[in-house]
Amino acid sequence: MFVISRNTAFTYKDKPADGRQIGRELGVRYLLDGSVRRSGDRVRVNVQLIATETGANLAAVRFDHEVRDLISLQSEIAGSIANALDVRLVKAEAARPAEHPDVLDHILRGRALWFSPHSRENYEKVIGWFDRALALDPHSVSAQGWLAIALIARVLDRMTDSPRRDIDRAELLIMQALEASPDSLLAHYAKGQVLRIRKRCEEAILEYEEVLALDPNWAHALHGLSVCKLITGSIGEAIPLEERAIRTSPRDPMINIWWAQIGLVHLLQSRTDEAIVWLEKARNTAPRRPFAPAYLAAAYAIKGESELAAAALAEAQRLNTDGLYSSIASLKARYQARAPSVAALSKAPFTPACARPECRRNERDPSSGAHWSRSDVNCPAVNR
Repeated sequence: MFVISRNTAFTYKDKPADGRQIGRELGVRYLLDGSVRRSGDRVRVNVQLIATETGANLAAVRFDHEVRDLISLQSEIAGSIANALDVRLVKAEAARPAEHPDVLDHILRGRALWFSPHSRENYEKVIGWFDRALALDPHSVSAQGWLAIALIARVLDRMTDSPRRDIDRAELLIMQALEASPDSLLAHYAKGQVLRIRKRCEEAILEYEEVLALDPNWAHALHGLSVCKLITGSIGEAIPLEERAIRTSPRDPMINIWWAQIGLVHLLQSRTDEAIVWLEKARNTAPRRPFAPAYLAAAYAIKGESELAAAALAEAQRLNTDGLYSSIASLKARYQARAPSVAALSKAPFTPACARPECRRNERDPSSGAHWSRSDVNCPAVNR
């Protein structure tokens, strides 16, 4: 976006100019107004986003931070503000009528629609907007990047009938974008997503790290890096990365996925109570996503709350129609691709359990120290 320099912005400091006047004088549609207060070791930043055409307050955001390295703190606050306002700016711009829509108009409309609850129909519309942007300018790196990201997201959400075709097309778009713009954040992030979905997480980590080197506040790259760190066995790094993503983008539409990831890591490390807190939070804010109730089913079962476990598993199976949560075998296959240390930890929450007391026995994982109860191999309920 076109942004007025801070030197010009500072000329309005302590002057009685209102938002409409500033908009007319500088030719801008939005004004970011705010204040910074310090008390002891804490800094509070209050920010307002104002529409200069109407004077309306579109958003009010507050951030509280501890004072550390001031340069890092400034960068973190600026990134948090940018991420928090991103959704509001995209929605506001997408709602503006355009007599002759250009590439950016189509991209903004696609992004605004993406903030809605995900569904197959919604993905079709989002991809349609990005396709129209690319048709207007086949060389647009932004259109190529957003389209590739949307195609991969649809595959990750299991909301496509042609995952291979979507992945192949995304890879072609990424190659074209990187040829034209080697430092494209969108293209590197999309490439990381493709590598992750192709189970090449060591390579995906390099792409996510490249994105974060260019922009440390890219919250979705932090999440992708967290997922790949978990898959490759660096489980201790997963939660701090998700927490950093949450601090950077605390009002992100995808934050429920980050909460669920934190819950999963707690679950794998036998911190079941903590896992339930995060997973319930994720499920309650994203009722259409199946993974949170699926992990909750495992957590409840470990706690011995069989009715809650059965209800959560039924919810996951209802939301996911491709059979991922229909059997223990499918879940085991999902975790076999992970590092041996993570695969071993997954035995605890994802081992079949029979409700009959005579079929249960306690076991302990020698590598992790985790305890769990599992069904005896002779149990007919497990061997069906």
